Amino acid sequence: MTSLADFSATSISGQPVDLADFKGQVVLVVNTASQCGFTPQYQGLQALHDQYAERGFAVLGFPCDQFGHQEPGSDSEIAGFCERNFGVTFPLFSKIEVNGSGAHPLYQWLRKEKSGLLGGKIKWNFTKFLLGKDGQVIGRYSPTTKPEKIAADIEKALAA
Repeated sequence: MTSLADFSATSISGQPVDLADFKGQVVLVVNTASQCGFTPQYQGLQALHDQYAERGFAVLGFPCDQFGHQEPGSDSEIAGFCERNFGVTFPLFSKIEVNGSGAHPLYQWLRKEKSGLLGGKIKWNFTKFLLGKDGQVIGRYSPTTKPEKIAADIEKALAA
């Protein structure tokens, strides 16, 4: 059975990351953008990371420029923006595509595991996927779902 551990990605600083490094943790995967109406959610995502990291939780941010050209910057510009404006310390990855033939393999799998309103497609920036300790998808949340609204599901997954 496929799980998060079967994928790898490139960190925002250009280093390869084996997502098996997050095995046994509860993970929230989010496609992000710096110039989006939902960009302030970085603050809530960082708050979740701060609240639950010591208990085995991680937020993984994947910048994406497929929605309204709202992530035009380079990886270093994105990293600086997130750190400067929201104090982001959770892992950020190199800019990827989440829809279409160029979609990152992780997102091809996530979309297949939990299709949303648009079937398998990601609707917009800040679509969130919650994965359990076993690396399986347990929830999908719309861009309008504020990070703090996911806290109860994170608690449940951490207790499982």
